[in-house]
Amino acid sequence: MIDLIEFAGGDAGPWRVTRAESPLGERLPSATRLSVSLPIGNMGQRTGPSTGTIWRLRGVVSNLRYTTSNEAQRLRAVQPPLDRPSATRAALIPIRKSARWWELAQDERRAIFEETSHHTSIGLGYLPAIARRLHHSRDLGEPFDFLTWFEFPPEHEVAFEALVAALRATREWTFVEREVDIRLTRDAPG
Repeated sequence: MIDLIEFAGGDAGPWRVTRAESPLGERLPSATRLSVSLPIGNMGQRTGPSTGTIWRLRGVVSNLRYTTSNEAQRLRAVQPPLDRPSATRAALIPIRKSARWWELAQDERRAIFEETSHHTSIGLGYLPAIARRLHHSRDLGEPFDFLTWFEFPPEHEVAFEALVAALRATREWTFVEREVDIRLTRDAPG
């Protein structure tokens, strides 16, 4: 069974859009709120998109594609859970890579991803402050290949900006042809 996760931008949802820009390629239509539809039993109660939805992006959490078993073990050891009460900031960063990227063999993409760009190593440097989850969308016929979701407490916003800047400076990012950066905030429970 595949757990399909949907991000819906519109006028309702627990996350308020504080900034939305497109560093590469076409923007998404403006939305003021974001809802995340999660499978029941996965990070709490399922919430669906509102009737005022402007756009929807879908993805699935899949197997690890470019990560070795040692890297996966290190990530699991420090990866915090999503939906922490203190994590009132988030970012949804949908990414589409070029045809040139997908024409490379798996081992060539892995070499660029980690041996050259150090993607996993960079990310490890920001855990456990920043929680993250990758959603694969390419095989669903979506407009993006990946939907990257990050959550973090407000005191780690500077660290998150550093993480994004470090990733964008890598060779891997030369294969990105479309990127949208949506920043979000939600009220702390209380």
